[in-house]
Amino acid sequence: MNTSGKGLVALYLHKRGEQWMVQQIKDNEEEQKLASLKQGGIYHFRSTNGVFKTAVIFPLHKRMAGLSKALRVFEDKNMNLVHIESRLAKGTKDQYEIYLEIDSETSKDWNHIQQVIDTLRGIDLGPRDVEPVWKRNSFDCVDMISFPKAIGELDNCQKVLVYGTDLDADHPGFKDPVYRKRRQFFGDLAMIFKYGQQIPRVKYTTVEIETWGRILKKLRELHIKYACKQFLDNWSELEQFCGYREDNIPQLEDINRYLRSKTGFQIRPVAGYLSPRAFLAGLAFRVFHCTQYIRHSSDPFYTPEPDCCHELLGHMPLFADANFAQFSQEIGLASLGASEEEIAKLVSCYFFTVEFGLCREGDEMKVYGAGLLSSAAELQYVMSGVESGQLPLLELKSDAVFTAEMMVTTYQKQYFFTETMDNAKEFVRDIANGVNRPFSVRYNPYTQTIEVLNNSDKILDMAKELRGDLCIVANALKKVQERDGEIDPDIIANFLTAGLDITPYGSRCTTPVHSPPLDTNSPDSSPAHTGNQLRVPFAPR
Repeated sequence: MNTSGKGLVALYLHKRGEQWMVQQIKDNEEEQKLASLKQGGIYHFRSTNGVFKTAVIFPLHKRMAGLSKALRVFEDKNMNLVHIESRLAKGTKDQYEIYLEIDSETSKDWNHIQQVIDTLRGIDLGPRDVEPVWKRNSFDCVDMISFPKAIGELDNCQKVLVYGTDLDADHPGFKDPVYRKRRQFFGDLAMIFKYGQQIPRVKYTTVEIETWGRILKKLRELHIKYACKQFLDNWSELEQFCGYREDNIPQLEDINRYLRSKTGFQIRPVAGYLSPRAFLAGLAFRVFHCTQYIRHSSDPFYTPEPDCCHELLGHMPLFADANFAQFSQEIGLASLGASEEEIAKLVSCYFFTVEFGLCREGDEMKVYGAGLLSSAAELQYVMSGVESGQLPLLELKSDAVFTAEMMVTTYQKQYFFTETMDNAKEFVRDIANGVNRPFSVRYNPYTQTIEVLNNSDKILDMAKELRGDLCIVANALKKVQERDGEIDPDIIANFLTAGLDITPYGSRCTTPVHSPPLDTNSPDSSPAHTGNQLRVPFAPR
């Protein structure tokens, strides 16, 4: 082994009071050993208390760039890092050497560590270049209100307007220095987060977990009774894949991975209230800004602001539903480039649907609004009032929604319902179509960018893409029809035609239109043809 390599490791271990026992794993030629040391060396030793450990040394580029990449490799392999140090490389002013210690009891551990080092040698640990955002054709709208065009630009939309780390005097945690310090910690985590990074995993305190557990226990009893079907259908998966239980606060990164696999929605940490424009812009990219902090323990069933209980127990189950995810994204897309007056209308629309909306399921009224589903007291208040007839619900109509007052710290004065969740989505589409802007927008999931549709060429390009999807639908429809004949092609055609209908929502038939009744005297009315009939939510004109 090269003497300089021995000296370097010996110095580290001497400072730690450890006994160096085993030399570098590979017994190669002297020059190869030196080259290996420069790229990353591996040494095994026994600590003073008899525990086997492995020391790893590797260089980094200027300004410690790449350290997070390197540590992530060890994390992904479930390596237990017990010590880390850095120092300037000898004879340099900006090159660093990183020294790590890892628990290693067996030769199998040593082989795994060797594999990690081999991985590190194949990774560029240099400074990361800024991800390019390709400029599109000019929008030809000089006075267009600016908005993020690529998902990475949401990093620039993180200014917190209310709360965050600055609590008002009437906040339950205002006089608690421990809680305020904790909020500062969560605020710092959110502000340093950038798109493309993993969401930091938080070690929640015993008090925080107990607060979460009390809320979850109470809400689950009410969810089973009052939540809509889509909400309940996804809950078991959140328990299975994201750790939803009373003794554990789920990690945002686990939920983020789950939602991406279900509906393409993502979440990113946020320090507090964003501006309505910034929050809605996130939805346009299927990104939900989500808090990691929890409300103060002194009053677990009240919070003057969104917290992780509201986000995780109210919003997340429905973001795993494809229909609701699209519903939410369409509100966000409508906000891009909208005026302040139109933003206010969209906020009212979002507030009385996504946060406090109700819909029918059969003969019962169910809740899909996250504000209700995360507040035990208000949920009980609303549903007991509905069941007793003492709390009249208003049908979702634009005039009533836009004039209704949005209450933040008290119960709402008005609650709105639709016959189905599809009706709520159509209502949102009608509001979106009414936004006064000289263009429309589309989210491209492949590039994660917003495409501005403001001329015939762009619209034609989009139509060509849609035609490819329609060919797939037609081919699948043909095969299913040939196999069992249960699908009426006219119903699918009518459904697609309805998508091009620009008749205002309020002017359309709000009762679902069934397929035409079967002629009982027809030979096609056999049991094989009387199965579930497709329903067209809105009939074309």
